[in-house]
Order: sequence, then C-alpha cells, then structure tokens
Amino acid sequence: MSRLLPERGPQRLLAASNLVYTVGSGLYLTAGVLYFTQGVRLPAGQVGAGLAIAGSVALAIGIGAGHLADRHGPRRVYAVTLAVQALATASFVLVHSFWPFVVTVCLATGAKAAGLAARSPLIRHFGGDRPQEFRAYLRAVTNVGISLGALAAGWVVQVGTLSAYQLMVVGNAIAFVVSAVILVGLPAVAPAPVADDGTRRVALRDWPYLALTAIDGVMAIQFKVLTVAIPLWLVTATTAPAWTVSGTMLISTIMVVLFQVRASRGIDSPVAGGRAYRRSGIAFLASCALIPLSRGIPGWAAAVLLLVAAVVHTVGELWHSAAGFEVSFALAPVHATGQYLGVFGLGAGLAEALGPGLLIALCISWGTPGWYVVGALFAVTGLLAPAAVRWARASERGGRVDDRPARSWRPTTRALRQRGAA
Repeated sequence: MSRLLPERGPQRLLAASNLVYTVGSGLYLTAGVLYFTQGVRLPAGQVGAGLAIAGSVALAIGIGAGHLADRHGPRRVYAVTLAVQALATASFVLVHSFWPFVVTVCLATGAKAAGLAARSPLIRHFGGDRPQEFRAYLRAVTNVGISLGALAAGWVVQVGTLSAYQLMVVGNAIAFVVSAVILVGLPAVAPAPVADDGTRRVALRDWPYLALTAIDGVMAIQFKVLTVAIPLWLVTATTAPAWTVSGTMLISTIMVVLFQVRASRGIDSPVAGGRAYRRSGIAFLASCALIPLSRGIPGWAAAVLLLVAAVVHTVGELWHSAAGFEVSFALAPVHATGQYLGVFGLGAGLAEALGPGLLIALCISWGTPGWYVVGALFAVTGLLAPAAVRWARASERGGRVDDRPARSWRPTTRALRQRGAA
C-alpha cells in the first residue's frame, strides 16, 4: 500500500479529502439524473434545461473563485465551496418542482466549479515538480471513490423508490462535509504574488488559452455520456437490465484507476497534449457509433454492447483528461494559477451547461442519428486541438513571459512516477 499512497503530509490529506468527496459524487453521477426523472418525476426535458441553466451560472463562478484563491489563499476558499456544495446537495430532498430544482442545482453546480478552481493552486503547490502527474493521481483516486459510490447507486437504481434516492442525496451531502473537515490538517498556502506589472485578470486576455478552454469544454461533454445519455438511453430505448447503468460507470472508473497515471506520463508537453486531444476525439466517435446499436436487440446483448462502448469511451477519456492536465498547468503562470485554472474550468462549465440538454436532445429525443452527430462533434473538435496548442506556443514565444520557477526533482514526485497505474 505504501507504493499506492502519497507520502504522509499534504499530498495524502488532499488525496483522502478527494476520496471521500468522490464517494459521494459517485452516488450522484451514477443516479442523479434518475433521481430527478424517476424519483421526483420531473420530465427529462426540464431536467436537461435546469442542468443547462446551472452550468451557465457556474461558467463565471470558477474564474472568481480562482482569483479569490490566488489572492486570499486556496485552502480556506476550497473548504467554503465544499460547505456550500453540501448544503445545496442536501436541499435536493426538498425539490418537487422545476424552479426549486433549478435553484438548488445552480448552487450545487456553482460550488463545484468554484471548488475545482480553488483546489488547483493547492495541487500546484503540493504536487512536486510535475503537478500534472499528481493531478492524474488524484483523478485515479477520484475514480476509486466514484466506483464505490456507483456500487451503492446501483442498489438505489434497482430499488427505484423515492426514499432510496433521497438516502443517496443525504449520503452525498455528508461526504462533502467530511471532505471539508479533512482539509483542516492541510498547511495553509500563502496568497500568490501579484504579477510584476500589477495585472490581475490576465487569463481573460490570453486568447490562445481561451481557445484551448473552448476545445476542452466541447470535449468535456463526453463526461455526460456515461452519466446522462447512457442511463436515459438504457431505460428508454433498450431492454438491458438496470444494473448495466452501474456496470458502465464501474468499468470506466476501474480503467481510470489502473491507467490514468500511466496515460499521463507520455503526455509531457503541450504538443503531446494536442495530439492526445485528437486521439480522444476519434475514440469518442467510435463509442458513440456503438451505443445506438443496443436498441432492438436482446437485453443481454444490449448490456454487453453498452459495456464495450464504455471501454472504448474510457480510452478516449484517459487521453482527454491527460491532455487537459498538461495543457492547463503547463500554460498557466504561477502568479495566476487559480485564475488560469478557473478559466480553464469554463470548459467543464460549458459541458455542465450544454452537455445534458444537448445529449438529451440529440441522443434521446432524436435517437440513433443524434449519437452519430455527437461522435462527429467530438472527432472534429479533437482535430482542432493541435493547431490551438501551436498558437499558444507561438504566443508564449512572442512575448508572454513564462514565470514558472525551475524546481528540483522531489522524492514525492519520483514515488508518484513509480506508482504505476495506481
């Protein structure tokens, strides 16, 4: 186990907090949409619209939270976002109609976006020589937590009662509270220094970085394929057993646990990140071409086909995530890590805003042709990434100063490299 864990100290505390957080997230990611559609009985179209509104609200929150983390210290800001997310999530049990759903999901999604931005300076500060690899390790931990949550969510989906779904929501909120409590033992991180020229919101003027943010945002819609599109497709268009919802999530999370760190090793420059985006788009196209074939066939065959599609999809997810880690950190200056990573989080916000509604409209309402359109969208977007990376590199050479300090190779990072597919 010592090879699978970071050294005692900040890295282990961050990993533990992340694990608890994602156990709760695994519950919601696997069955959250079904809670609102099957438990609360909101129409799927209203759920998609509400999630789109929440994602739109979250778009600007990440930038502000990242800026606050840079200026006032990331640990405190991150802990506050976890507390808000816990309260908002617990409020889901009070939702019985559209507008209360919109309010609560906006609070929860906004707090999530803020937390991702506020956590980024912590990852960079405690992540060693290559925080990208520590971020990949945290994603492997994330998927351990999600897999545990998905197991419990499988029981919730199988039971299918409102009480079971509400128990899932309460468990999710408790996980957020415990995650925040763990952060008490984390050393405080001093606010980041202001740039020499006094500028503060430099990320919003970095057009190549914004272009990469947009590309990552479109690609990030892929996260909603497993958590929104496949569950709804399975219950409305196939005869596959209900446990297949958890099965697709589990197979994906296990693959990420085993291979995310390994996949990130080979993507060690922005140029390599651009190529990885391109490969991931092709994998998503292949997965989206397989999923509609599960309609009109026996339940066992549909389950097998959906599981195979989940494997192909996850290969693309590994490449996409590793590319995002490398590009977002490598092109962000130290004095504005939270701000830059908050801007890059607009990609995830874009996926939250557009992903559920887009996937429901194309893949569920339109059906089979919509899956092919979504796959083509991923493939074309991935093909644009290498050119965007070249633009960003040319912009750096043309005058933007790289103020990232050289750092010595630290034992914690070497141990992370040796950890393999942990």
